[in-house]
Amino acid sequence: MDSLQRQEHGASARPERRPRVRRNVTAAIAGDICTERYPSGSTLPRENDLCEMYGVSRTVIRESLKVLESKGLVRGKPRIGTSVCDKDDWNILDQDVLEWMGPHIADFDILGSILEARRTIEPAAAEYAAERATAREIADLENAWQRMRDSGDDPDGFTEADVTFHKVLLSASHNQVFRRLSSAMHAGLKYALHASNVAAHSRDEAIAVHGELVEALRLRDRAAARDCAHRMLDLAARDLAVERRARDGARPLSDTSKSAAPRR
Repeated sequence: MDSLQRQEHGASARPERRPRVRRNVTAAIAGDICTERYPSGSTLPRENDLCEMYGVSRTVIRESLKVLESKGLVRGKPRIGTSVCDKDDWNILDQDVLEWMGPHIADFDILGSILEARRTIEPAAAEYAAERATAREIADLENAWQRMRDSGDDPDGFTEADVTFHKVLLSASHNQVFRRLSSAMHAGLKYALHASNVAAHSRDEAIAVHGELVEALRLRDRAAARDCAHRMLDLAARDLAVERRARDGARPLSDTSKSAAPRR
């Protein structure tokens, strides 16, 4: 009976351990790809070699490669093996992919690309929201703004509230495409906002303009709402430029400012 109970316990415990093992191995292989130990176009080692390198079974390796393939990092080819895809094929807005990039995220210029996308989308979304947002959505925006204001010296708490604010804003536009883009951009937006929020010497300006946007929506002032969105993005561009200079320490101030200049 004791033996049977141990077997049953072992059987029930294994499925709980395997996802953690697979996740760790997947992250390890992805990290090696992001650091270009396995550069784009190269072929990964054979399954048996990967098993030995990472100390896991072939089943775990195969599951990990399936995850990486689903996110665009690798592609399996019969009789050739698993090759690393070009970075343009990666799902760069996927939460896992962003985490795997980790400290190397700056090498992919994702933050700048997200800022460009926001400059295209958010001012229009703010203008539509001034006309279409419900009282509940405006209240949700105000709640997010208050949490930003009350976050004190907690950049993570500030970022969570900031992300919520911008997701609600896109949803409040009542544009189905913008709403879908909100979901697609969520992970990337979180990284972009966190980078700019941490780099900012003070978040007072951002708090003020977010509050002004809430008021513009309440007054149904489309022009003011669009203007607030542009000003938010100008602040984000400035803070990302500060983050970039702090990161590489080599680029002259004038060059960095030009690269982060607002695009109208």
